[in-house]
Amino acid sequence: MVNKRIILNFKHKTNNFNELVQEAFNKDFLNFLVSNETVKYFENIERINLYSRFPETSTDYIIFDSKEDLERLGKEYSKEKSIGFYAIIKSKEDEIRIKELTKKKKVDFIIVSAPDWKIIPFENLIAITQSTDIELIAYIDNIEDAELMLKTLEIGVDGILLTPKDVNDLNELKKIIKPTIRIGLNKAKVLKIQKLPESDRVCIDTTSLLYKGEGMLVGSTAQGFALIHAEVFETQFVASRPFRVNAGDVSAYILVPGDDSFTFRTKYLSELEGGDKVLIVNVDGIGRIASVGRIKIETRPMLRFKLETVINNERILLSCICQNAETIRLVDSNGSAKSVVDIEVGDEILVYLGPGATHFGTKIKETIIEK
Repeated sequence: MVNKRIILNFKHKTNNFNELVQEAFNKDFLNFLVSNETVKYFENIERINLYSRFPETSTDYIIFDSKEDLERLGKEYSKEKSIGFYAIIKSKEDEIRIKELTKKKKVDFIIVSAPDWKIIPFENLIAITQSTDIELIAYIDNIEDAELMLKTLEIGVDGILLTPKDVNDLNELKKIIKPTIRIGLNKAKVLKIQKLPESDRVCIDTTSLLYKGEGMLVGSTAQGFALIHAEVFETQFVASRPFRVNAGDVSAYILVPGDDSFTFRTKYLSELEGGDKVLIVNVDGIGRIASVGRIKIETRPMLRFKLETVINNERILLSCICQNAETIRLVDSNGSAKSVVDIEVGDEILVYLGPGATHFGTKIKETIIEK
């Protein structure tokens, strides 16, 4: 769910106004509807976008709520501001008038309130506006409606306008708009296990807590990656490290986020450093992004797993190298974390089939043999 415009209504200075504004900044919500009363609280703050229904207010976006004012003042203000229109739908005639407004292309966005309807008018308007440059913003009353509007017709509206009642509204809203990353995992059979007596091993310590079922995708080739489980388990001799993945040797690839939340690229483990972003994936293939706190590289004995998977009758070979220790776990075909010392030839583990040929981590169309 990307590029959705979230506008928070801060027209009135409520008792918890300061708390809400601060939490909005913390959650990276930066679009605010203000009034002549509240605009002063946002002066000289960078990165934010201010909206107002009062043309004289010093804001970047102006919203008209009558066609007469839009016709009279819109052209003048459009030279320096983005122009919006606020409309209320109570009948089919109201919907038709909004559609006519989109055809005239005199506004950049339309904020629509439908107090008596939740779905149908917005489905119709989404179908109209998706082929235009005009953004459709839904005015909503609660968080439940936020998720509904952002996902209607799968496309959803372009954004929402919400009056937050408390900080919990902002927390829930952040969860809703957080993009879902999905990774298709496959099963691969272990063909061979080889002991490597001495290698440089990379531990990745993130700034986030990892949970049972989560890990990182690491492999010796860009052809495929094994799911290396996080060290979240307590053992008799070693405490859990719920922020850590003991990822593999320095030459291995790791799957990391691309320029946006829905593309991926590879990096060598040896290249990672504090502040980098890595991809956390669970056994269901649901991913999220975490930041690296530090990297630890130490010499340790390792195990090399040669793997095979078959896709569309094509035999694909891949491999991964893990530290030879009881606390290092791969994920078996049932989604359970299994210590590398207990894995045997013939076992199946979860893998992700990667982009294949890469150049500086980016997928390219080129024949490269890795073995």
